Amino acid sequence: MYEYLRGNFKKVTPTYMVIDCAGVGYYVNISLTTYEALKEQKEGSVFIHFSISENAQTLYGFAKEEERILFRALISVSGVGPATARMILSSQSTNETINAIVRGNISLLNSIKGIGPKTAQRIIVELQDKLGKMSSTDTINTSIDANISLNQEALLALESLGFNKNVASKAIGKVLQESPEISVENLIKRALRIL
Repeated sequence: MYEYLRGNFKKVTPTYMVIDCAGVGYYVNISLTTYEALKEQKEGSVFIHFSISENAQTLYGFAKEEERILFRALISVSGVGPATARMILSSQSTNETINAIVRGNISLLNSIKGIGPKTAQRIIVELQDKLGKMSSTDTINTSIDANISLNQEALLALESLGFNKNVASKAIGKVLQESPEISVENLIKRALRIL
């Protein structure tokens, strides 16, 4: 829904910022990584992820597109919500997190507050191949972003049809393993056959 917000940074704290866009103030949750990048700026753009839950509609902001892509990858993992993903991004840099996942470094992920061994293992299992395509530099393969968006789009569709998020996520993952270049429509159809 929101790609980015551009405006005056009215307030920037280690956990959130307020951006004034044409007279409307947006409260945006941020990670420490984004805070470090933006704390001295008075205006600019922030990449946005819009999250809807039963209790709230929340904006998450990122100084770099790479951080948002990683955030979206993390929240696609069963049992990892936006707050946990933000904690991971606040604990280490984007590249450090990607390298930990790709190399299967459970102990590094487990050292982050709120991440137990099972969650760390699940993150590695579900994201190792996807993030393995990312280089350790700041350049990111755009197909990963498309793949993550495809996954989220299909998951949202299946959830709106009444399927459990975890069960639907597993079905989507299975289809994507067999056919990584599948369209979202066919992904949903094939996941429905599994469900």
